[in-house]
Amino acid sequence: MIGLPEKPVSRLMKPVVRFLQIEAASGLVLLAATAAAILLANSRWAPALAEFWSATMTVEVAGLSLTYSLKHIVNDGLMTLFFFIVGLEIKREWVLGELREWHAAALPLAAAVGGMVVPAAIYFALQAGAPGERGWGIVMATDIAFVVGCLALLGRRVPYSLRLFVLSLAIIDDIGAVLVIALVYSADLNAVPLALGLAGVGWVVLLRVIGVRSIPVFFLAGALAWFAFDHSGIHPTLLGVALGLLTPVYPSLAPRRFEAMMGQVLRYFRVAAWKPVDEPKVQEIELLRSFAVAARETVSPLERLMAMLQPWVAFVIMPIFAFANAGVPISLESFGQPIVLAIVAGLVVGKPLGILGASWLAVRTRAAKLGGELDFALIAAAGVLCGIGFTMSLFIANLAFADGILEAATLGVLLASTLSAVLGLALITLAVYTRRSPDPELG
Repeated sequence: MIGLPEKPVSRLMKPVVRFLQIEAASGLVLLAATAAAILLANSRWAPALAEFWSATMTVEVAGLSLTYSLKHIVNDGLMTLFFFIVGLEIKREWVLGELREWHAAALPLAAAVGGMVVPAAIYFALQAGAPGERGWGIVMATDIAFVVGCLALLGRRVPYSLRLFVLSLAIIDDIGAVLVIALVYSADLNAVPLALGLAGVGWVVLLRVIGVRSIPVFFLAGALAWFAFDHSGIHPTLLGVALGLLTPVYPSLAPRRFEAMMGQVLRYFRVAAWKPVDEPKVQEIELLRSFAVAARETVSPLERLMAMLQPWVAFVIMPIFAFANAGVPISLESFGQPIVLAIVAGLVVGKPLGILGASWLAVRTRAAKLGGELDFALIAAAGVLCGIGFTMSLFIANLAFADGILEAATLGVLLASTLSAVLGLALITLAVYTRRSPDPELG
């Protein structure tokens, strides 16, 4: 395959690019950011770090002065792009992926529902009437980046059917978490900003209908809608999900039409015998411009945006979010706080119980069936691994609690996610090797 000429900087960047293409790499960066936040929060620099995140900046739009803290910019601004990627992933799986067919989606759907309801019920039972009661949504989520990264560490030993099951389950979990944020953790509605925000979404829809394809134009519309939603009472990150769901999943130019255009360009240059040293004519420039646009339009907007934004979200935005929110003072006494134990019980115990129980019930009632190499031992092990809530759990904790309880909730999420990762990896490894071991009775 003929490619573009390689530049010196390309050779320098090759190791970085290879690292970014490793599935587990984003989890490692996220883990490093989390460790740094915890170390700093338990050092003499903790007050300076807290002061840094509380620093404010002011934005003036049309005479309106808006002041935001740095932490608010991270949690409500940058994380909107994270939720936009979540919306894109949901749209892709719903339209093109495993979730488009009922027989393939039934098992992860049942598992995801069980994995949300049971942990929330356990948490609520332990915290009913206590100050932490409002945080039951914390234990419902599964962190896709960490879970996929953990599975990647095990390499090809993990059956493809298990990867598919976990990925589908985690995406459905995201849908549930988004609904919980919208219905439970949004504040009182403010009619005027809400109307302006919805008008911004309508503008995005109109741009799509009339055929506008420029990403900067859509970004401007989305940014203006974000400012409105940020003051509407509906959490602005939900706008990211909505815009992701509105993104076209099919390309506007069919491959065959692009192939025909490519043939026209090749024929023109063969006849015209245009050389790179010649001064290009207007016709040639227009032809090349049209060809460049056609090449771009053969890739769907959804895939183009995923390729453009996913590395930034995985390796920049999520680590910044972790660094801003995972820093919590740790002492032996803090591990015994009721809210810490409730979160650990919900994620470490409730998640696998809910996932395994709902999966067994769905298969038993023939609403779903096990596919590929999937069995209940693998599902149970994967259920433990799905107790890694981390990103979404920390996000919901920030919506549910103020500073006092938030530190304990954060510690609970970190402890539960660590236990789930270690136990989940051990159990999946055991389940995989047990399945591949010869039956001793058969000799």
